[in-house]
Amino acid sequence: MPQYCIVYIGGNPPASPEEGKLHMSKYMNWLSSLGDSAVSPANPLKNTCTIFPDGSISKGGQTTMSGFTIIEAQSIDAAMAIARACPFLDVGGSLEVSELIKMSG
Repeated sequence: MPQYCIVYIGGNPPASPEEGKLHMSKYMNWLSSLGDSAVSPANPLKNTCTIFPDGSISKGGQTTMSGFTIIEAQSIDAAMAIARACPFLDVGGSLEVSELIKMSG
């Protein structure tokens, strides 16, 4: 079955610890609802650095990507339906969904 990567971009930080707990609860429930289709459910990113073509390095990323989830779905449309239910959208974040291509070798 094809695999898809759901990338988390942007989003607003919680206004309070309670709001953060509520959002995390909704997010964990969504992940749980994915069952076996969640191949790699929660992969937050931190301490991002960027390496430029000239070899220089800067702290921070060039995008606002904060993490990703890998799922299995029958099609891109099915993957998009799964992503549309993600509560990350409720905090002003966007999601990018891409099919993962299996490389030979």
